[in-house]
Amino acid sequence: MTMNWNRGKAATAAFVLLATTALGAGAARAEMLDLEKDELTFGFIKLTDMAPLAVAYENGYFWDEGLFVTLEAQANWKVLLDGVITGDLDGAHMLAGQPLAATIGYGTPAHIVTPFSMDLNGNGITVSNQVWELMRPHLEMDADGRPVHPISAAALGPVIEEYELSGRPFNMGMVFPVSTHNYELRYWLAAGGINPGYYSPDDISGTISADAYLSVTPPPQMPATLEAGTIDGYAVGEPWNQAAVFKEIGVPVITDYEIWKNNPEKVFGITAEFAEQNPNTTIAITKALIRAAQWLDENDNANRAEAVEILSRSEYVGADAEVIAASMTGTFEYEGGDVREIPDFNVFYRYYATYPYYSDAIWYLTQMRRWGQIADDKPDDWYAEIAESVYRPDIYLEAARLLVEEGLIAEADIPWDTDGYRAPTDEFIDGVTYDGTQPNAYLEALEIGLKSGDRVEGSSVVPGAN
Repeated sequence: MTMNWNRGKAATAAFVLLATTALGAGAARAEMLDLEKDELTFGFIKLTDMAPLAVAYENGYFWDEGLFVTLEAQANWKVLLDGVITGDLDGAHMLAGQPLAATIGYGTPAHIVTPFSMDLNGNGITVSNQVWELMRPHLEMDADGRPVHPISAAALGPVIEEYELSGRPFNMGMVFPVSTHNYELRYWLAAGGINPGYYSPDDISGTISADAYLSVTPPPQMPATLEAGTIDGYAVGEPWNQAAVFKEIGVPVITDYEIWKNNPEKVFGITAEFAEQNPNTTIAITKALIRAAQWLDENDNANRAEAVEILSRSEYVGADAEVIAASMTGTFEYEGGDVREIPDFNVFYRYYATYPYYSDAIWYLTQMRRWGQIADDKPDDWYAEIAESVYRPDIYLEAARLLVEEGLIAEADIPWDTDGYRAPTDEFIDGVTYDGTQPNAYLEALEIGLKSGDRVEGSSVVPGAN
């Protein structure tokens, strides 16, 4: 493998992946499309869920499509998004909220689309050892003396009150204002009666009326920031929750699988302009990524040990294989020694994980509205229109059809007849039902958060007329 560590001024670590050396053993040769562009650079953040990109390269799936791909690790999510917008990157492993936020003009405005959902689940919330000891008296224990899961944020309430009495704010880290981690952390806190704070057009800190104060910390820096005492806990993807356990500096208290079972996580993002100018290339990319996701989940995760070895390399996630394996192979360790079976902690292909559902997009938009990132009410059809402008199942289905015809995936693996909306679900920690076709009714059902007509002005919420 030839490596070039100087490509891309935005990259913290970069490497050139030459497809001529990438063919994995037994890789099937796909039918070649007439590609508009065959040399591509994709960005990623050093997280376990970038795996489809790494596997698509290592197993030769990009090469099968005639694609010569360079993968570049990025310093943070903003740098990554900016790289896609400017064209320095052709596409990237993205937070699901990033294409949506950019398209509606929250942050840097740009029309970003996604033809491929990268995974389900994969995140956790970790607190410092000190906070954990303060939480323990408020936890329910099982017959073996272990905490009963899922752990409600209500157990954190007395800790936050203790911090307030001592004159100290309770600080928690998340990776980006429009990240799944931010919304999952907020959901967990609010379900336990803790207000995580609001955004307003004039104050984008997200801390208005907050009981706990959330701020941005890049994923690989989470454990060190926790150890330094700058934050008291954090929400992040793997392997950075398990890293806290191995370093003995913190305890993961809940996974996102327990907050919302089989929740959507990352997506692969490209500009709408790229998709329009390079339709065949976009289909080819999507084909390679679908094959990678299938490989990651096939035969009851039989390939996960190999995936762990790939991801542990410095050019990918660069964490110890043992730390990555702690969650990637079907288990999850909470406090030291408390290892539990969670076979679906990382899902890449099962449950139609790769299909870009409109209802997934709409959930993120509801959370943006819930916490004030979308300042004013929007009708239900607005949510649907934005989802349909960003999520591109048409591209996905075209790629999937070609893979079926080539005998590389099964017809039954793809939800051909869906209207783009998952069935309503109440598999959230608070039991509230989410129906993507009724976003405003969903917002009204959530106890903490903006309701119809509410606005955030100054340092407080101004209730609507309803």
